[in-house]
Amino acid sequence: MADPSLRGLRILVIEDEYLLANALEGRLQDLGCEVLGPVGSLDEALALIRSEAPFDGAVVDINLGRAMAYPAADMLMGHGIPFLFTTGYDDSMIPDRFGSILRLKKPFDIGRIVQALGRAP
Repeated sequence: MADPSLRGLRILVIEDEYLLANALEGRLQDLGCEVLGPVGSLDEALALIRSEAPFDGAVVDINLGRAMAYPAADMLMGHGIPFLFTTGYDDSMIPDRFGSILRLKKPFDIGRIVQALGRAP
């Protein structure tokens, strides 16, 4: 399946694994996105959402080392910003309020994230 065109979209990347964040940032930029971040902590994510919203979408790693990203996800939902989760967690570990949010299990193919963002409303 061909990658969808994301040209001109502003996408927030919340990911604490440097190599993964860097690879995702590069791929999104190659497709013409403006990447916000990447940020690797909950505090950075919350600050960026407050200062940059609205934007077109986000990729959110659930576990940010010392904190879970759920407060950032709640803020994204409150702003009506579509996002997806990346995680190694089992679905049972994710709060019910996020039941409709797409989750990609780590390790994942960056192309799957690109495809998912292209389908976001």
